[in-house]
Amino acid sequence: MRLKSSFDISGYSANNQVILTAMKDYGLIMADNGSSMYISGTPDSRWDNNDLHNLGQVPASAFEVLQMTPLYMAVNLPQGAAPTIASFTATPGSVAAESSVTLTWSASNTGYFVISPGVGAVRGMTATVSPTQTTTYTLYATNQYGQTTSTTTVSVH
Repeated sequence: MRLKSSFDISGYSANNQVILTAMKDYGLIMADNGSSMYISGTPDSRWDNNDLHNLGQVPASAFEVLQMTPLYMAVNLPQGAAPTIASFTATPGSVAAESSVTLTWSASNTGYFVISPGVGAVRGMTATVSPTQTTTYTLYATNQYGQTTSTTTVSVH
C-alpha cells in the first residue's frame, strides 16, 4: 500500500512527517495479522511511542493499493514450517509484587516475537517484567508461515 500523494501531512510532528513521506514515496507492506489498519514497527528507544500513536489517525482511505506480483491465492501460497518454541520460562517463578522477573525463551525459525500482556514486540531472547499480581505471560513467535505460542506464569505473593 502507498499513502496517497494528496494526503496532507502538515498537521503531524516533524518525525511523523518523515515516516509519512516515506509511505508516500516507498509505500508499506500490508499484513493481515492484527488490528484493522494498525501501523507497527520495530521497537526502539529512539522513538517517541506517544507521538508514533498519532499515525493511527491516518484513515484507510488515505492509502492506495498497489498490486504486486505474484498475487498469492490458496493454490500458490508459500509453504513452510511455523516457528518452534523449545522453552519459555520465568526466573524467578514466584516473587513479591513489582519485583523483577526475567522471561527467557528458546525458539527457532522465527521472524519476530511478541509477549503479552504488557511487553509487546521484543528483540532477543529475554525480557524483564515486574508483575503486580500473578500473571500468565504468552510468547507469540511468528514467521511467514504461521504463529506458535507458549505460556509461563509468575506467581506474586
